[in-house]
Amino acid sequence: MTGTNTVLGGGGFHHVAIRVVDFDASEAFYRALGFVAVHAWGDAPNRAVMLDSGDGTCMEIFEGGAPDTPSEGRILHVALRAADCDAAHALALEAGAVETVAPKDVEIPSRPQPLAVRISFVKAPGGEIIEFFAVRR
Repeated sequence: MTGTNTVLGGGGFHHVAIRVVDFDASEAFYRALGFVAVHAWGDAPNRAVMLDSGDGTCMEIFEGGAPDTPSEGRILHVALRAADCDAAHALALEAGAVETVAPKDVEIPSRPQPLAVRISFVKAPGGEIIEFFAVRR
């Protein structure tokens, strides 16, 4: 996959890596959202898996997270594109996420023009905050 970033020679995100307490629950959550394992390595308690979101961008999950690690730090959330924000949100809840912000329409006052989106937020089983993001036309 090639991008337009001439400095990096393509650009774009390859993956986001997280460390989780319950590896099996986290992997099952992302698989329920349609992610597919493309690489896995290690044995318990040091497993890791790289799950493709559908466009080559991956969520990399590492086992061995501490239960008291804050879910928000320097990275506030991971935003996933969704054709249907409401359906993705409902699927995430069925897969074990906890709702933090119900689906809603928002107009982001950006330049050169406002950006109309439908968004929602959940806390995934690993503790990370996931935003579902759909641009409204």
